[in-house]
Amino acid sequence: MRPISKLPAALAVIPLLASTSYAQQQDYTDPAVREAGYSNHLALEAASPFGEVPWQFIGPTNVSGRITDIAAATPRGKSYTIFVATASGGVWRTDDDGESFRPAFEHGGSTSIGDVTIAPSNNDIVWIGTGESNIFRSSMAGYGVYKSTDGGETWEHKGLIGTNTIARIVIHPTNPDIVYVAAGGHEWTNNPERGLYKSIDGGDNWEQVLYVSEETGVYDLVMHPTDPDILYASTWQRVRKRWNDPRNEDGDGESSIHKTTDGGATWTEVTNGLPEARWRGRIGIDLCRSQPDTLYAFIDNYSIVPGSGGGRDAYGRPVDGRIEGAQIWRTDDAGQNWRMTSLSNQQMRGHSGTYGWVFGQVRVDPNDPETVYTMGLGLNVSHDGGRTVQRAGGVGGDHHALWIDPDNSSYLLNGCDQGFGISYDMGQTWKRTTDQIPVVQFFNLNYDMAEPFNVFGSIQDHGSRKGVVDIRPNTVVNTAARRGGRGGRGRGRGGRGRRGGARSVAGAFQGAPGGEGSSHFIDPRNENIVYSAGFYGSISRTDIGPGGTGTRIAPQAGPDEPPLRGQWVAPFILSPHNPDVLLYGNQHLYRSTDRGDTMVKISPDLTYNNLDEIGDIPFQTIFTISESAVKEGLIYAGTDDGRLHVTKSTGQEWTDITAGLAPRRWMSRVQASRFDEATVYLSQNGKRHDDFTPYLWKSENYGQSWQNIAGNIPLGPINVVREDPRDKDILYVGTDLSVYITIDGGSSWHSLAKDLPTTFVSDLIIHPRDDIVVISTHGRGMYALDATVLRQRITELR
Repeated sequence: MRPISKLPAALAVIPLLASTSYAQQQDYTDPAVREAGYSNHLALEAASPFGEVPWQFIGPTNVSGRITDIAAATPRGKSYTIFVATASGGVWRTDDDGESFRPAFEHGGSTSIGDVTIAPSNNDIVWIGTGESNIFRSSMAGYGVYKSTDGGETWEHKGLIGTNTIARIVIHPTNPDIVYVAAGGHEWTNNPERGLYKSIDGGDNWEQVLYVSEETGVYDLVMHPTDPDILYASTWQRVRKRWNDPRNEDGDGESSIHKTTDGGATWTEVTNGLPEARWRGRIGIDLCRSQPDTLYAFIDNYSIVPGSGGGRDAYGRPVDGRIEGAQIWRTDDAGQNWRMTSLSNQQMRGHSGTYGWVFGQVRVDPNDPETVYTMGLGLNVSHDGGRTVQRAGGVGGDHHALWIDPDNSSYLLNGCDQGFGISYDMGQTWKRTTDQIPVVQFFNLNYDMAEPFNVFGSIQDHGSRKGVVDIRPNTVVNTAARRGGRGGRGRGRGGRGRRGGARSVAGAFQGAPGGEGSSHFIDPRNENIVYSAGFYGSISRTDIGPGGTGTRIAPQAGPDEPPLRGQWVAPFILSPHNPDVLLYGNQHLYRSTDRGDTMVKISPDLTYNNLDEIGDIPFQTIFTISESAVKEGLIYAGTDDGRLHVTKSTGQEWTDITAGLAPRRWMSRVQASRFDEATVYLSQNGKRHDDFTPYLWKSENYGQSWQNIAGNIPLGPINVVREDPRDKDILYVGTDLSVYITIDGGSSWHSLAKDLPTTFVSDLIIHPRDDIVVISTHGRGMYALDATVLRQRITELR
């Protein structure tokens, strides 16, 4: 297999263009270009003239987020040192059995974590693999691996940037310089930087020791407890397109289990008795430490249940038939022969829903080969080798992580979409630490005009919430997001609590109308009237006052029309000229003049409407809408398949203004200027092409021509662009790394990252009355900034 050396850090500012022929062919950003872009990001942050303008964490303090992995060190006294990896909020640490946590890693090229591992022979050596392997649609791409030699206080980047997702890291039990990294590869594009990597020098150099194809990555890895040259690796062949869930489209049979007995030099498939290769999806594996010839495989089986044609999946989408889904398989002869131990029944088919590719985790009790745990919608346990399965409690739903104390099988550490928990009695009861790890994944953000005002947002697997923003007169942050381990940039400072005696501004958020993928608008005349668009295009108007009611107001397709396609987070806005006027998008744009009670279609299909791109995920939909505050009826609509239109006549005529923009990139945000009728801003997002180019545009002629104003923004994807409501030359941009600001209309950009962790900024607003900037992040909750302080600094600079 081919050796791969860690790329040296790039210091020069270079354009974000794929620089190799392969990258150009595959349409994704070259890893060396990402590395240079991240170096530029750090340089911008260090040189920012706004380094003393702080953000303040505002919450929520009562909601956590997706946990992807857990590692625990040798007990110190009566408590473990536990590292908790999160989907997009870095790594957190507790030294008191979950009573308190502090961030251990919150700055790096990515804070999406697939795995955290502690060296068995030296608990001060900790490895992080970035890029969660569950590949949700909103997942952040990883940036390779990081290593700490001081127990997680400081970190060094150790390469493998191009892997993008890392599922597992395994370290030799006595030689911590021998490390294996299981790489799933890119989420959206094929790439060769996937498979299994091995280092024998502590990560200075890597060798790709198991490689199957550009579609197939390694998704689980387990090492024999007494013979470290014996390893088992599971591979998963999958293709993800913007209109489909991950699947094995070619049926090449590359989802498999491989075994090596010589430390990865040679491999043999061990699949005798397993389902046909064409039906195998994601596979999780584990062995019993006390009986290591006993292994379990947790397989997502794609075969269709006989007689199950028709029906709908968990999101109401029509399906041709129900897949078998979750199955438990077992071998007692080190992989020579497998047998299915679970039953083929409704319980197992409901174990992981219709999306077992999100889970794929199995753990065997290290002291009992008959006790096996599987993670799906719930945490499940079997005490008879997988034949009968029952719920094992847990702290929420959608489970992705479990650690079992090898010396005490009753001690369990569990992670799911709702957070982290501890059980001392094998899952009968749980201690939940929701308020200790604030890694909330917001999709979006909006505000009302209450005093003080509230912000609203929808959260991955938590529904929608609202919280109060009250940051004055204090401008100092009190937050669990104090700077912790900065990847490769000095000692982590960590810690919770107040600086300079300032009061806390973070608080609990309460429930709000809408689901986990909802947009919100609040009537500016009455903060009790909340509009919320649920996932895939449902929309409601709710009176949240005493005795209030809700009304569903979504339009319906006509009898001879194709089904309406709504995005996961479907867009709508209230007109800046009249809040009774609502504009709502699926593949068409609809308009209502009576608060949604009646909807009139005012556009044709504004997407490319390519029938080859119609799948099981709604795609070719409107994703962003803006109406000019200067001219009523001047409306822009941008789509997820890379198309942009404008109407100057409330929909009577539409003009395609896509020419001159990035080819087929997601229109992430369009905003008509409030200062000039003809000016409009647009951001595009290349995430679903694994493209990290920052696409940002300005037009001064209604989109007839465009100028690139991305300038020195070092990396995309860009998720949001906002024009300041008081100064036409100030723009804000939120990316998967941070927030940037320009004070000269886009000629130059500055970092606006004081007191922010590195995380996916999903949305940004500037409250028009209170002059407060608020961001939502998909991994660290919400933050607010006093724009009056920012403006004082801008005045000084000008």
